[in-house]
Amino acid sequence: MNRSVIAAVVVPLALSTAALAGGGVSTQVHIPGLSSPVSITNADDGSGRLFIVEQNGIIKVADADGNVNANNFLNISSISSCCGERGLLGLAFHPDYDGVANRNFYVNYTNNAGNTVIAEYETFAIDPDVADPSSARILMTISQPFSNHNGGWIGFGPDGYLYISTGDGGAGGDPGNRAQDITNQLLGKMLRIDVDGNNSSNGQYGNPASNPFVGITGDDEIWAYGLRNAWRSSFDRETGDLWIADVGQNAFEEVSFQPASSTGGENYGWRCYEGNAPFNTGGCPPMSSLVFPVHTYPLNAGRCAITGGYVYRGCAMPDMVGQYFFADYCTGQIWTRDPDTGVVTQQFNLPFGLTTFGEDEDGELYFAQGSTVSKLVPTTFDDTNNNGIPDTCETLGCNEADLALPFGSLDFSDVVAFLTAFGAMEPAADLAVPFGSWDFSDVVAFLGSFGAGCP
Repeated sequence: MNRSVIAAVVVPLALSTAALAGGGVSTQVHIPGLSSPVSITNADDGSGRLFIVEQNGIIKVADADGNVNANNFLNISSISSCCGERGLLGLAFHPDYDGVANRNFYVNYTNNAGNTVIAEYETFAIDPDVADPSSARILMTISQPFSNHNGGWIGFGPDGYLYISTGDGGAGGDPGNRAQDITNQLLGKMLRIDVDGNNSSNGQYGNPASNPFVGITGDDEIWAYGLRNAWRSSFDRETGDLWIADVGQNAFEEVSFQPASSTGGENYGWRCYEGNAPFNTGGCPPMSSLVFPVHTYPLNAGRCAITGGYVYRGCAMPDMVGQYFFADYCTGQIWTRDPDTGVVTQQFNLPFGLTTFGEDEDGELYFAQGSTVSKLVPTTFDDTNNNGIPDTCETLGCNEADLALPFGSLDFSDVVAFLTAFGAMEPAADLAVPFGSWDFSDVVAFLGSFGAGCP
């Protein structure tokens, strides 16, 4: 990470190691046998698939049970440079992606010249599990002066725009002061572009009119700046808030926060400050104009680099809902931050090398380490109706009323199946709390699911 010795004020790391109510958090192996996984995401298309980005230029796709397809989703290893801090680093699917009318997805990779490329690809119309390598459309290429600090994260915000995290260009201490430079300089930034627009200088994307520097001094693509090497950012799927985990120089790692109400333009302070501590303040703006992190931790006890995660919005771990997960790459410590109190709780330690977190369509969380993608799961959970699904994840969607052939449609056969199961006190009819008993609440749940606009 190009650490260098500097004098800095130590900010205490407030940690709690107490397990949360409900049994705490554990892990289970979900997908083994991978090669340097660095990103995990989903297509939000109802398929339940997970997409795993390998740094060597390959994307693999797995079903909801973790079974990896024999064919790669995409292989661009011949045009991407690996490894170190280079490679295929990010993946995001178009907000309208359905594999049919819209088949577009976007990647962030380092090309063979060492520069960052943002490109659009399409899946084949006949097979959404395989992308067409000839469909590439280069949106932007960003020159990189050094081999490190490539950033790499991309993701669509709730506004439908693509956000792109760029590192400060590398070396150590941002020698070109790129993170603070907003004119003809896209490094050290969070960019925001419209992938369906064409008003950029190269005509391959649009610059939203609401970006903070449109029409005034500053690059139109810039959404926020003052970042060193943000390694994994994420949007809270419920609130739209943006969380940014920025790797520090040699003293502090930091978590920055941008509320959904933001209109952009935040300056997160690097290279003027590392965390809350002065780093190189010559020529810097006043402190009052900077946005300081909501959490920092010192680089001691073997810690080396932050890996940002997600705000948990799943159902399997109800005690963790609303908590922001993040980790340290070297120690494998995984923490959660309570959004209301700011209290940071250490959940557990894992071995070296936690590279990324990921989120599935249901809001459950995963992480990659070594050659494995694992899932965060509750240590224990209630399953009153013995169907293998935590009671907290029992839903009232279409599937709950779809009890008989032909599956995929709701008709009279499902009514018959429900009444039969209800009369026999079978789990298929146990749709509502209290689980383990068959009463009028299950009838109401069935009718509600049946009439919920399902086919």
